[in-house]
Amino acid sequence: MTQRTGPHLAVALDGAGWHPAAWREPDARPAELFTARYWTDLVREAEAGTLDFVTIEDTLALQTDTIPGPSTVEPGGPAGPTDRVQGRLDAVLVASRVAPVTSHIGLVPTAVVTHTEPFHLSKAIATLDYVSTGRAGVRVRISTQHAEFRHFGRRELGEFRLADSAEPDTPSVLADLFDEAADYVEVLRRLWDSWEDDAEIRDVATGRFIDRDKLHYIDFTGRWFSVKGPSITPRPPQGQPPVTALAHAAIPYRLAARAADVVYVTPHHRDQVGAILAEVRAEQATAGRADQPLHVFGELVVFLDTSAQAATAGRARLDDRAGAEYTSDAAVFTGTPGELADLLLDWHAAGLSGFRLRPGRLPHDLAAITRGLVPELRARGAFRTGYEANTLRGLLGLTRPANRYAA
Repeated sequence: MTQRTGPHLAVALDGAGWHPAAWREPDARPAELFTARYWTDLVREAEAGTLDFVTIEDTLALQTDTIPGPSTVEPGGPAGPTDRVQGRLDAVLVASRVAPVTSHIGLVPTAVVTHTEPFHLSKAIATLDYVSTGRAGVRVRISTQHAEFRHFGRRELGEFRLADSAEPDTPSVLADLFDEAADYVEVLRRLWDSWEDDAEIRDVATGRFIDRDKLHYIDFTGRWFSVKGPSITPRPPQGQPPVTALAHAAIPYRLAARAADVVYVTPHHRDQVGAILAEVRAEQATAGRADQPLHVFGELVVFLDTSAQAATAGRARLDDRAGAEYTSDAAVFTGTPGELADLLLDWHAAGLSGFRLRPGRLPHDLAAITRGLVPELRARGAFRTGYEANTLRGLLGLTRPANRYAA
């Protein structure tokens, strides 16, 4: 084991890559996107690069180019254009399939909390933590697509405006969705603690499998949830698998500050890093968590090659196939692994504790990260040469938390 230096590093895996035309690249594997081997190969590649963790994207609607708001899908018809990847596997199940064939890298599936129940997700992530022997996490996200609400038919989205995300003190649909997500995470955490660590006795001689006094009702009652508990799954190996969230503005910063262990933020320039960090830390203090660790990771979409010219040409080729220039909520980097290393270390010096990189093309840009960027960072003494911990919390420098219900 070696001591970690420099920034944390994670990758966000999504289909054939984050560019909508990535599936048409010569080394893409579109026929295998729904196979276990495809995802296993990607995560093993990330683990070979000793990355901290991978996230696996997920939604509850077909991929489209529409922004949140009224759906453009025709009733009874398919969603979105036909020249890009459509359809997904369940992220939690993919992570559970990959877990037994990996050994160190963290596995962080995405879960849409608006339409799911915290009891179900708590036991799914706890199970993933057992299957992976302590490497599970979860990325929570809200639902902002009318199409997703129609899949469940329980409620309507209502009037939704992205601009409301910057107005934390103004009542809005968006504020309610994020407040609901915060309560959801609180229920998750209480359910994970509802079994004490030594609740399982397994004493054959006395016939006692559990100590019932060490299972606890969580008795959570709030605006959106009323959950009695306890969980049906014993406390996860990590105690609390890390919770992560993506945030672009004040309201999602508030969710991260209240509920997360890692928040992904989207500065487009170095001079934005300080202001974002200040806002996140202020929300953290307001939430009473100023003394608790909260990692702030920068997000970048990356198109990498051996020269800047080749990287630019590769991205232009994809844009031509897609019929439009690629844009993103996150900064888009096009260049060499060495140039990316310069940027990451500069932003790390500005205060970001790590980065979640979105490969524009899979497997091309993932391999460029693990075989180009990682060696470059190692040569500068800024990245691990081996895994220094066996759990995701350990890789992130997070201690195993005490159980809130233990006497």
